[in-house]
Amino acid sequence: MTAPDGPPTTDAHDTVEQLVRAQLAKALGGRRGIVESAVPTILFTLSWIISHDLRASLVLSFVVTVGLLVLRLAQRSTVQFVVNALFGIGIAALFASRSGEARDVFLPGILYNGGYAVVFIVSIVVGWPLLGFMIGSVMGDPTAWHGDRGLVRLCSQLTWIMALPCILRVVVQYPLYATDHVALLGTSKIVLGWPLQIASFAIMAWLLGRNHTPIDPIEPQQA
Repeated sequence: MTAPDGPPTTDAHDTVEQLVRAQLAKALGGRRGIVESAVPTILFTLSWIISHDLRASLVLSFVVTVGLLVLRLAQRSTVQFVVNALFGIGIAALFASRSGEARDVFLPGILYNGGYAVVFIVSIVVGWPLLGFMIGSVMGDPTAWHGDRGLVRLCSQLTWIMALPCILRVVVQYPLYATDHVALLGTSKIVLGWPLQIASFAIMAWLLGRNHTPIDPIEPQQA
């Protein structure tokens, strides 16, 4: 967003580190968003362990998640994280229903994390770490940040931290998927889900807390 008579605004953040911390905090959605994201996996795993009924476990997970969505709508609060969870369980149900195997509930997540890990790593290797685009979009130019070597280095470190949870999930979960350990798959998805994400964000916060890179608003280029 651009101010009427001046350079792009930066939402009252004085340093790059403050800006990135604020943007990353939004990604978690608070405690409620974290719980809502984990509910489908927790319910499916517990139901499967108890009943070994694929359809019943999927239906329970789906119905409860829809209930959370209705509650959000009734409270007129953001539905982003519930919708994400609902979309996730819908894709998982599609995979599992086609094969009839409970382990395929977790296949989309493995593919998702593998794909993200590849994208993160490639962006670092080519010298355009993805976190830089987030910073650039707020500073007023999506690519001008690339001219600052210090900022590129910081964004590369942050992007690695974002990639590591995805890599770890694939390394842990794919062998469990291949050997059809459904209960362990569900448990690992919960343990390596938001707790691991919070840990990675905590590492980012520590890294950002060590630096104080001033934000210099980027002037629009003249035609």
